[in-house]
Amino acid sequence: MSGTVSNTFQDDMDTQGKSIPGSTDRSEKRFRFILALSGSLIVLLLLAILVTLLVTALPSIKEFGLFFFIGKVWDATTETFGALPFLVGTLFTSFLALLISIPFSLAISIFLGEYFKEGAISGFLRSAVEILAGIPSVIYGLWGLFLLMPAVRFIEMKIGVAPHGVGILTSSLILSIMIIPFSASLGREVITLVPGDLKEAAYSLGATRFEVIKNIVIPYARSGLTAGILLALGRAIGETMAVTMLIGNSNFLPTSIFSPANTMASVIANEFAEATGVTAASLIYIALVLFFVTMIVNIAGTYIIHKLSIESSKEVS
Repeated sequence: MSGTVSNTFQDDMDTQGKSIPGSTDRSEKRFRFILALSGSLIVLLLLAILVTLLVTALPSIKEFGLFFFIGKVWDATTETFGALPFLVGTLFTSFLALLISIPFSLAISIFLGEYFKEGAISGFLRSAVEILAGIPSVIYGLWGLFLLMPAVRFIEMKIGVAPHGVGILTSSLILSIMIIPFSASLGREVITLVPGDLKEAAYSLGATRFEVIKNIVIPYARSGLTAGILLALGRAIGETMAVTMLIGNSNFLPTSIFSPANTMASVIANEFAEATGVTAASLIYIALVLFFVTMIVNIAGTYIIHKLSIESSKEVS
């Protein structure tokens, strides 16, 4: 009797340990279907946004065509619309903010990834960076109005420029502060992933820490650092509230970094609530242009990261 019970128990265990082919195939098919559906929904969502912008902007596209990109006048009373001032303002503020932020974000990444990986100081700085990344943009805008704008106005008075206080320089400075946490966080992560044996081999050959960072760490982590910079650029191009509060909201083509201007995002935020007819269609046309600019930046960034990752692996090897 005991032998029969033990044999039955062993048969049950063997049955549980073996997978049923039909059940496994059905689970695999369901899993693949869910994955394919999720990917398809993302593509459909992207196409839905594109089609919606394209259809609603169609009256402005028919009216102005490609002249919309080179037109310098934005006047709702005469229904004359050109997006060149906003395109220039967006590129000026975004790339100037990126140039300002790169040295600081790279320094923070190296400092937290190489010099202070652990400990109270590292934990405090990492928390500070994360908090800066999570602060709403309207708070940055208010801080810029009360502190940054008077400082820029003082500089403008000293160098003999019209003391607006607001303009491309002011908005670029606040943007640079806003995007530093994004590139610094990703940069720190990729620097900590550099293999330790590569660095130890360099140290064993007599290299200093600076030489290891210059010749090993940065080349190995170049693609990740570039990804952080491009992520920050994407955030800068699409930023709305802080830029709207500090750029001056001028619809004229800027002549210098001290000039008041407008970005594509800020002009939409300022005028869309009261826009109708061709004016609303022109603002949506700007949104469509912003959509394509962001897409081009992302595609170019993916290509650059792929190329740099290949070059970095060759250099380190």
